[in-house]
Amino acid sequence: MNGRAPGPGFHQLSKQRRDRLRAAIRALDAHGARASYRVIAEVLFGKKRVPDRAWKTHDLRNRRIRLVQAGLALMRDGYRKILRPGRRDV
Repeated sequence: MNGRAPGPGFHQLSKQRRDRLRAAIRALDAHGARASYRVIAEVLFGKKRVPDRAWKTHDLRNRRIRLVQAGLALMRDGYRKILRPGRRDV
C-alpha cells in the first residue's frame, strides 16, 4: 500500500513479541470487562505468583499496568505498528 514494502507476517515476529502482544490483548479485554487489576494479574501470571501483601510495590503489578497500557495503545491505532517493519515500540 502506498508504495511501501509489507511488514513481517505475524508468524515472523519473535515468540517473546507474540507472547507480549497476546498478553496485552488479553489484559485489554479483561480491563474492558471491568476486571480488577489483581484479577488480571492472577489470570495472566497465575494466582500463586500474585502476593497477598505488598501488592502496590510488586513487579507483577507494574507488568500488568504496562500490559494494559500496551493493549490500549494497540486499540488506539497501534495495530498498524505491528505491520511496520523494524518497529519495536508496541
